[in-house]
Amino acid sequence: MTLKKVLSLISSALIFVCASAQVKLGIDVLKQHDFDVLKGKRVGLLTNATGVDASMQSTIDVLNSAEDVKLVSLFAPEHGVRGNVYAGGTVSASVDQKTGLKVHSLYGKTKKPTVEMLKDVDAIVYDIQDVGCRSYTFVSSLGLLMEAAGENDKEVVVLDRPNPLGGNKIEGPLVYDGYFSFISKYPIPYIYGLTVGELATLLNEEGMTKKKCKLTVVPMEGWKRDMDYSQTGLRWVMTSPQIPTWQSAAYYPMSGIVGELGVLQIGVGYTIPFDAFAADWVNADSLADELNKMKLDGVTFRPIVYKPQFSALSGKIVYGVQVYVDDLKSARLTEVQFRVLEALHNLYPSKDIFGMCSDKTKKSFDNVCGSNKIRLEMSKRYKFDDVKDLWRDSETSWRRKSKKYHLYE
Repeated sequence: MTLKKVLSLISSALIFVCASAQVKLGIDVLKQHDFDVLKGKRVGLLTNATGVDASMQSTIDVLNSAEDVKLVSLFAPEHGVRGNVYAGGTVSASVDQKTGLKVHSLYGKTKKPTVEMLKDVDAIVYDIQDVGCRSYTFVSSLGLLMEAAGENDKEVVVLDRPNPLGGNKIEGPLVYDGYFSFISKYPIPYIYGLTVGELATLLNEEGMTKKKCKLTVVPMEGWKRDMDYSQTGLRWVMTSPQIPTWQSAAYYPMSGIVGELGVLQIGVGYTIPFDAFAADWVNADSLADELNKMKLDGVTFRPIVYKPQFSALSGKIVYGVQVYVDDLKSARLTEVQFRVLEALHNLYPSKDIFGMCSDKTKKSFDNVCGSNKIRLEMSKRYKFDDVKDLWRDSETSWRRKSKKYHLYE
């Protein structure tokens, strides 16, 4: 028996470590089927630290030791293939220390695989845990990989993973012309309610990439649409430094859009990333009272005082609220931040949040929102009801369109 086969069997045996898991990941289903879709192929792999099997072994090492699978190169998204690059940091071409494989950077000047990068591969595997939001750059990296594969007659194999927010939560508008960017690459809602495999299929079939590719999705086993991540039985690997727990994936869409403005502290730089709204001019008790009076579905606010060590307002004592998501299914996550802007305006009508921002941060906010319409309308009176219909206007049509690509009930 070859060393590769022995290592593969040992890895499979270690799955008992996560025996309580109700969900079997795409990588583990692939192993269960003896890597059938990759046998005899020269394989590239786009992954990061979240690409692990049930025993927490990196997909890099799983494929590198698999019998009849020839892993020839790695492709690095934001944070790098082993998760050793800070948020937003340039990922350089390199060699993976553990395997000796060449690492092609897709998070620097080049974000789409080139002809040269793809010339020695037959198929590229994608295995990354996402957070279910379009502004997360992994969505863009996936789409550009598929586009390049289509242009170069290569296959893409997506190893599916759970959407931590479940498969039914859909929030936010599509992206308008003029506002497409690497953080809003495709015309999908801000929270899109699909697994990565389902999203890949939709992007491919709906012509959202410039060139359709040959796509194979290795589905999970045991995942249901109404599951949040806690119900999967799987262990969470941080998807980026500020998403340390699966709950952070719910906080991220709740505050990350307003966080682009740089005026409010949202817990990044403290111990509760994306889980707070604060500033040095806010009365914490008053803001908590004002927000709790709104009786927003599924969330509760408490006053908090803290001192962030980096990011917005670093080194200053700030006052505001921490948010508790009591019911993920009923909470309108993305709308919390707009209600916070409304509450702040009610308490401090002389504070014009958008007026306190630079043109650069306004542009970032608009790109994440998908247009400037939300900002322009909201800035008039700071009432969320003025933009509510605009924010929700694509959700019903998206639910109909995306349902065709559901792999799970």
